[in-house]
Amino acid sequence: MNVRYCLILLVQSLRNMGFRYVLFRICFEIQRRTGLLKIRFPKHNSKVNVIALTDWRNQSAQFFTPHYESLRKLKCEQDFESLQKRVKAIHRDEFQYFSCQQFHVSDWHTNPVTGFTYDQNQHWSEIPDFSRQAGDIKYVWEKSRFTFLYDLIRYDFHFGEDQSQMVFDKIESWIDSNPANCGPNWKCGQEISLRVFNWTFALHYYKQSDHLTEFLFAKIANSIYQQMNHVDRNIQFSRVAVRNNHALTETLALYLTGLLYPFFPESKAWKENGKRWFEEEVEYQIDENGAFLQSSMNYHRVVIQLFTWAIKLAELNEERWNDLVYNRARKSLKFLRNFQNDKTGWLPNYGNNDGALFFPLSECHFRDYRPQLAALANVLNVDLGYEPENWEEENFWLGVLGGGRGAEGHRIAPNHMPLSQSGYYALRESESFTFIRCGNYKHRPFQADNLHIDIWVNGENILRDAGSFSYHIDDKTSRYFMGTTSHNTVMLGDSDQMKKGPGFVWFNWIKKSEGAWNVYEEKSEVVFDGYFEGFKHLGSGIIHRRRVTKKLGVLRWVVEDWIENLPPGMDMNQLWHPSEIFFDHFSMKAFDENEREIVPVISSGWYAEFYGKKSECQQITFSSKLPYIRTVIEFL
Repeated sequence: MNVRYCLILLVQSLRNMGFRYVLFRICFEIQRRTGLLKIRFPKHNSKVNVIALTDWRNQSAQFFTPHYESLRKLKCEQDFESLQKRVKAIHRDEFQYFSCQQFHVSDWHTNPVTGFTYDQNQHWSEIPDFSRQAGDIKYVWEKSRFTFLYDLIRYDFHFGEDQSQMVFDKIESWIDSNPANCGPNWKCGQEISLRVFNWTFALHYYKQSDHLTEFLFAKIANSIYQQMNHVDRNIQFSRVAVRNNHALTETLALYLTGLLYPFFPESKAWKENGKRWFEEEVEYQIDENGAFLQSSMNYHRVVIQLFTWAIKLAELNEERWNDLVYNRARKSLKFLRNFQNDKTGWLPNYGNNDGALFFPLSECHFRDYRPQLAALANVLNVDLGYEPENWEEENFWLGVLGGGRGAEGHRIAPNHMPLSQSGYYALRESESFTFIRCGNYKHRPFQADNLHIDIWVNGENILRDAGSFSYHIDDKTSRYFMGTTSHNTVMLGDSDQMKKGPGFVWFNWIKKSEGAWNVYEEKSEVVFDGYFEGFKHLGSGIIHRRRVTKKLGVLRWVVEDWIENLPPGMDMNQLWHPSEIFFDHFSMKAFDENEREIVPVISSGWYAEFYGKKSECQQITFSSKLPYIRTVIEFL
């Protein structure tokens, strides 16, 4: 990067992220380059004394107690053939990545896509986040999260075949192959925290197993201690440099480690600090309406799972969070329930989505949010109005019953009036669901997708968001998925709504936006009006306005877009990403401000329902030199 670009990056970072963030990143980079991080995080840490296995088995700290009677009933009602296939694959060292792809990986450091193998003895601070040779580091982290343990445990229960030897063999193999502070699996505090959560679940399920020996327990406990010591010593990176779901995960991990492993020397401090920090992060990251700062449905589900663990495990151990945590947990439930499809449990594939599903405890589809929302609802004694289905299994494993359906407590039903909530707008009808995003950014944006519209009909997402695909890819593909091109909104020429910087950075954050629904009962119409000021890299005062008119009870949408101060000679491009079945049932026509029909340009785009997996799809573009386009979408 040249000097001018570096100065622009510095100014933008100061303006958007603040002095504290910039100072921390500079200091962290100095420590990395000078080798100070190697001193702070030495290789091959010494062992810590832990309690005897018998004492741990009898300790007072309480963990989830599965509701085995309900789980046994599921075996008679459900087909677990897919689970059986996944477990047989695990025994062949074949693992499911991001809920969609199987890869054969026999070690802990090889990227199955590129074939690159990291040096397991290299200090974590020397490993880059991304290199073209290594590829996306998440393909190494995914296996080391140990979410596959839940498949082994569930298979053990449902098929009556003991998997404890396999579980402990995998954990011990990881410990032997990942010395303290060495290799890619020590690079991210959130990945470490998730590994500790999942090992802890397995330890408690197999608490009485003959395969859990005194030696093995001490070995696992020592590794947990070393990993959480790393998290504690680097917690400011998540709380200052990242400050999103990473910080929530790591602070909760410190609290729960202190709570469930009270025999570590630092357990008391971890528990106290973790509790205070988690409460601070909840207040900072989730607003009073329940929206999450990452502007992502999937990452908000991550928060839901963390809430469930936090609140239930505190309750089991006769502890309590401050009132704000319970309040924001309920508000988060209400927020996500409002945007959930009743037929499938899916939500719009909106916002960054890295395939995260921390604790998969059912056979539900990755996009089905009912297992996670219902588990938290049960903990909070909230009724979400779900009908009984296979989503209930996750609840039974966590020992929580009821609240997802038919609880005696508070009822949260989806809002059937036009909804405006923290920059998110929705209209629910019996056959259709319309979702619009119109917001400004107080926190780091991931995608340039303002005034994107999702349309669902009878559970089918007919006009959709392209998803995320991968965070570490070539610039062209990255810009497609992160940029305006992959969303149902407007571009000017080939320019995004904000200017793309390096990595996850966007310049010229959108700061001005507004939106509202208006109901016109005499016309049986609902109208959304919204705008934002953007495209600052093209000129000042450029405003995109969008109006969506929906006739109530009729599958017909009229979408009008205006651009104020359209730069001379620049095309206004209205973009659409239909599903495969769209044109079998719907038509789409566009007109300019002179009522001349615009001929659509059909090109190839991409759709990524899952992280790491994309498929080719159609992209429809309506272009005009004039600053207005009206598009009519209706059922044939």
